[in-house]
Amino acid sequence: MDRIIYTSMTGANAAAHRQAVLSHNLANASTQGFRAEMSTFRSVPLQGSGSTTRVFALEATSGHSEVSGPVTRTGRNLDAMAMGNAWFAVQGLDGTEAYTRNGGFEVTQAGQLVTGNGLPVLSDGGGPIDVPQGAEVSLGSDGTITARTAGQPPATLGRLKLATPGADDPLKRGDDGLFRATSGNPIPNDANARMLAGAVEGSNVNAVETMVGMIAASRQFEQQMRLLQTAETNDKTASQLLSMNG
Repeated sequence: MDRIIYTSMTGANAAAHRQAVLSHNLANASTQGFRAEMSTFRSVPLQGSGSTTRVFALEATSGHSEVSGPVTRTGRNLDAMAMGNAWFAVQGLDGTEAYTRNGGFEVTQAGQLVTGNGLPVLSDGGGPIDVPQGAEVSLGSDGTITARTAGQPPATLGRLKLATPGADDPLKRGDDGLFRATSGNPIPNDANARMLAGAVEGSNVNAVETMVGMIAASRQFEQQMRLLQTAETNDKTASQLLSMNG
């Protein structure tokens, strides 16, 4: 009897976890550069004497979707979209190098190039990028940053770091929403990487597909709960039969 209880209980928990992942994806359907989380189910046998026939159903987040989001052309000088599998390098709140596809940049009052949520954007040398006060900044397709100040010729401030992760050290999403190499080491600058200036990348979440997945996960959860109720009813019936025979 307890076999169905183990399977149904963990199946309901896995369905609830999947619902949370899908809800998070749907909530970020309009977030620039967002990568949808992917999830899978797996079965894990229960260890212990006499328990090998019991199986846990677990939900495992298997990574993120690598599909690029839609291109939105803004014409804004500080907007950029990394092409292919390239990523922008930024400095996370913990001080480590992290990566994002959100290319909506800003210049702070202190003259530092940052992301929309205030994280410093890194150059190909690994340091922050300083912008002269009052300068008009433009971005090139290779990540070159040019500043134009009134009465002065254009000056090159540096180049954005564009990192392309490899299959041997893929990116992994952190709790802060940024991506880092699985090894924890910074990814080298990719001199061949390119970006599209005056445009940003949208979220790669398919809202319709995600909503259908949420409905399916909800129904799956309800089915698991009905199995638990059935197991409870069967247990009560068996107890009554045993009492009558006793």
